[in-house]
Amino acid sequence: MFKKILAAIIFLSVYTSNSWGQEIGTAFTIIPLGVKGGDDESNLSSYMIAPKGSENYVCLDAGTINAGIQKAIDQKTLKGISEEIQRKQIKGYLISHAHLDHVAGLIINSPADTSKNIYGIPSVLNILREKYFTWDAWANFANEGEKPQLKKYTYFPLIEGNIYPLDGTEMKVRAFELSHGKPYKSTAFLISHNDSYVLYLGDTGADEIEKSDKLASLWQTISPLINQGQLKAIFLEVSFPNEQPDKQLFGHLTPKLFFSEIGKLKSLTAGDAIKKVSFIVTHIKPPQHSAEKVKHQLLTENTLNLNLIFPKQGKQLTIN
Repeated sequence: MFKKILAAIIFLSVYTSNSWGQEIGTAFTIIPLGVKGGDDESNLSSYMIAPKGSENYVCLDAGTINAGIQKAIDQKTLKGISEEIQRKQIKGYLISHAHLDHVAGLIINSPADTSKNIYGIPSVLNILREKYFTWDAWANFANEGEKPQLKKYTYFPLIEGNIYPLDGTEMKVRAFELSHGKPYKSTAFLISHNDSYVLYLGDTGADEIEKSDKLASLWQTISPLINQGQLKAIFLEVSFPNEQPDKQLFGHLTPKLFFSEIGKLKSLTAGDAIKKVSFIVTHIKPPQHSAEKVKHQLLTENTLNLNLIFPKQGKQLTIN
């Protein structure tokens, strides 16, 4: 009898483990809440990400929250009430830099939100603490800064080189500093679940324009993950068409600079390994004719035959 019970326990343990593995696999679910750079306050940089099968998301930037969730509900990507989805499914915010088009949704929707972490490198958190979550600008919903502190949000500093669990989720993060028009700093976030990775870059200039080695260093770090087939996707911005003068890039990329940087990354990888990576193009700026030109240039100049994805607000992406 004991042997039968033991066998049953072992069977159930294996079955449960396998079922869990099927429910939450190595793919990622991405829900764009906002995809544009620029002047459309209802559609600014913000992406929910979770392992496929999980509803424990973090937001990669937070330019638009409520309007993006509502768009996803309208498209049947998400189910429920917008405020409840923000409160229950978004477990924290990874803020690449503190420009308004990356934090406005977080700030405006903070009164209706629940307690969670705001992750960022110290210089970014300093701006949130000193400029936005203050009583002159809004209200201090955070755990530091001006008093009274409402302590809804907890600032969680990310130190380069360290890997941190993302509370309430199955994922971890590692941060890398980027140059976004010196002396301004932005951040890349390497998100991991088990042995699968997604890399999100906030706004960034090219090394040759920024007189920097930030991207070169990042490419060195992630190239082994591409060779091993573990890096599934890279979010990378292209804000302006090629005609934009270098002196007016303000820490952003053009299609030409995008392909230049990815060419440097490809040189660090083996064979056609980079073709297995999905490149999610972010932060294309208005006006519409300029945005269309950016997309056209990316498609016609794609001699590397990269898998380019142009995300749409509210439309789910599954990255395998």
